[in-house]
Amino acid sequence: MLAEAALALGVWLQLAAGQEAPGRGAQPSISNAEGDILFLLDSSGSVSYYEFSKVKEFMWDLVRPFSFGPKDVQTSIIHISTTPTMEFPFDRYQSRGGVQQAIRDTRQLMGDTNTGQALSYAKEKFFSNEAGARPEVPKVLVWVTDGFSTDDISEPMQLLKDMGVTVFIVSTGRGNYLELSAAASQPPEKHLHFVDVDDLPIITKELRDAMLDVIQANRLHAVDITSSSFRLVWPELLSQETGYYSLEYAPTNNLAAKRTTQLSGAHTSFTVSNLTPETTYEVALVPESNVHYFPPQTTRVTTLAEEITPAQLLISESSPHSFQVSWAPTPDSVAAYQVLYGPLPGDSAQLLEVDGKRNSTVVENLAPNTTYLVTVTAIYRSGKEKSLSAKACTQEEGSKVRHLRFEDMGSNTLKASWDAADGKVLGYRVRCRRQTGPSSLISVSPQIHSVLLTDLPSGTTNKVCVKPMYKNQAGKGLCRMVRMQPATEARGYRHRQRA
Repeated sequence: MLAEAALALGVWLQLAAGQEAPGRGAQPSISNAEGDILFLLDSSGSVSYYEFSKVKEFMWDLVRPFSFGPKDVQTSIIHISTTPTMEFPFDRYQSRGGVQQAIRDTRQLMGDTNTGQALSYAKEKFFSNEAGARPEVPKVLVWVTDGFSTDDISEPMQLLKDMGVTVFIVSTGRGNYLELSAAASQPPEKHLHFVDVDDLPIITKELRDAMLDVIQANRLHAVDITSSSFRLVWPELLSQETGYYSLEYAPTNNLAAKRTTQLSGAHTSFTVSNLTPETTYEVALVPESNVHYFPPQTTRVTTLAEEITPAQLLISESSPHSFQVSWAPTPDSVAAYQVLYGPLPGDSAQLLEVDGKRNSTVVENLAPNTTYLVTVTAIYRSGKEKSLSAKACTQEEGSKVRHLRFEDMGSNTLKASWDAADGKVLGYRVRCRRQTGPSSLISVSPQIHSVLLTDLPSGTTNKVCVKPMYKNQAGKGLCRMVRMQPATEARGYRHRQRA
């Protein structure tokens, strides 16, 4: 039985070897976000046309997964030039296609780099109805800069942060680390990135996740949706002493079948169960307060099809000879899982049997630097089957940084150098955790094997880590502690006084 299944998969793998996996490169949609995102775009003459176009690509990649609209994410662009200019207001484009085209059509203005003026202008537009800004949603500023400004940025930037704006800074030039770390929201290691303009894709997901922490929708929404249940989450509006919630839900096609549940004011979530698969439900949460009036919150949730597992397939903990395969969900109706895997291209395949109560397994004895096609099949007790496939890549042998060394460059500055890691490295990340002062994270291209670390006070011990970045995962990093020698007077030197 197993031999036949493996043979059948081997033939199928040959057919699939030359085909791309469905949705390759597609970004999962993010609908549970609500906020106004403003890009501060350096449009001055100090930026080349090539750099300007690469930054526009980065901006679109950053926001592409979001849903756009009056109850979702809105975005706008302000040009840094001699005079600040708004490219388009927040509420003009309410779809992915519209935002993409608007960013693509953005043209460089040239002129001076008056960033301080642009920040003051941004403060006005962030909170104005004229610019389409919304009063009660989180505000995020993303400033992409080459590190140069002709006017002061400290005061207008602080005013923005004082008004609740979260500031992310991406420096594609050298810049002044202390100035930029003070300008970004705290902590700087989460809100400040140094990266070459060609390596912007390295930080896209990390920056987007940090932005999502800020603009996660603060309203009634559903998570953990299955074929028969979903969990409702909402902001804290009441307390045990100030009131209760009335939760109402019914199928859209049968509102007369409404069900009502009362919850104490201490609740901020509730799981609705015993639902019908593939059905859309209208949900209303009514806060009943004896202190303030809160308008009802509503949402619409569609349950999934009954036979849904595996709906998610995750490849993790990749090494040169193994990786972990995980899937979700794991309903009780599944008796067992079959994990079939084979190299691409190739005509061999192997099969693993996994108990129906487990949701992961480790695939071992693999070849390094090889792409595998992995298929997880759920075998239901009813005899039905459901499969999901994904590609997985093993790491290259020796995918790690070696021989990290330091050179004293004077003026509280060190030069960190390392030997190249093996394989197709996309870039390196250098993190410096200072004994005093903020940490820093620098991203460099694969051809660069050294960076300058500045603002390291004498007498301090600092931790420096370098990690190679590959297409599918990070390689093994190397960390070293380095001590800055205390400043001492040169030996044998005596000050000669004039006669």
